[in-house]
This record gives sequence, C-alpha cells and structure tokens, in this order.
Amino acid sequence: MATVKEIPAKLVAELRARTGAGMMDCKKALEEAGGDIEKAVDLLRKKGAAKADKRAGREASQGLIAAYVHHNGKVGVLVELNCETDFVANTEEFKQLAKDLTHQIASTAPIAVRREDIPADVIAKEQEIYRAQVAEQKKPDHVKEKIVEGQLNSFYEERALLEQKFVRDGSKTIGDMVKEVAAKTGENVRVRRFVRFQLGGA
Repeated sequence: MATVKEIPAKLVAELRARTGAGMMDCKKALEEAGGDIEKAVDLLRKKGAAKADKRAGREASQGLIAAYVHHNGKVGVLVELNCETDFVANTEEFKQLAKDLTHQIASTAPIAVRREDIPADVIAKEQEIYRAQVAEQKKPDHVKEKIVEGQLNSFYEERALLEQKFVRDGSKTIGDMVKEVAAKTGENVRVRRFVRFQLGGA
C-alpha cells in the first residue's frame, strides 16, 4: 500500500481538481486507495455525502433562481436552489448545478423535488394501477405487494427530481449531484422548488 510520502503531488493535485476536497483529505484518500485515483474519488464522494447529510439541518436561505427556456420556445423552467451564504451562491459549482437542474427539469418533467412532496392522491392512484396490473397474476399476495412496491419505487425515480438519474451522466442521481456540491462548498445545499412551463400545458 502506498504511503503519504509515496503519493505524487501531481496525483494529489489531480484529485483536488476533480473533487474540490482539501489537500490532506486528498492525500488520505489516495493513501487509503493505494494510489488508485478512481477509488480515492469514490472514498471522497462517500465522505462528502456523509458530511452533507449532517449539514442538511442547517439554515439555507441564500442561493439563486435559475431560468431556462428551451431553444424551440415551448418549454421553460425556473428553479430555486438554496445554500447558506451569498459567497457559495456565486461559485461556479453552485451556478453549474443550478443550470444542470433547469436542463434536467426541462427534459424529464418531474412532478416534485422529493418523493415525500408527491401528493398522496397521486401515489394512491399509481398504487391502484399497479395493483390492478398484478391482480390477475397467480402469485401470493405478499409477492404482489413486493411487485407493487418495486413499481412505485421506479415511479419515484422517474418523477421525483432528486431521485432521477442525471440526463448527462446516468451513473449519478440529482440527489448525488446536490450532495457533491454541498461537500465541495461545505454548506447545506438544497433544491427548494421549481416550476416547469410547457406551451399549451395545464
């Protein structure tokens, strides 16, 4: 296993550029990963996500409202992204996240930020449809319920913004991206609300 002294400064610099983590954290992660930069990135992401979860309770009243109108002029999006300080709101990472969110919402038409925000009647209607689909199957009731539960989770992954896969990189969810920016900036970052307009839509 590589020691701190054996980790080349160039590798540490590369890891810092990719993750935005501090120098000592990068050295430790590379040491832990035996000099494997991909493993080190994963380690830092996990640690950053854990720290981001701890920050989630802090007040986030700063931020920005980002807007996007699709080139055909038929879809428009407004999203409010919050953080703790004006300083972070003006960073490139924060602005890029806000931009990515507007494009995501325009492309995928989520109906809520989180699964908890989806109205109960919408969920009940989905469950009713899924139960009707499995009703004819010759399977025990507990198996049918598992199938319904799985279909409901897929519905959340499609319609709740934070659970959606990022359209430009299916290896991470929007929730992962928010946590990454929170880890890089050291602040609580959260998507407060959004609105999506479609020409002729309800």
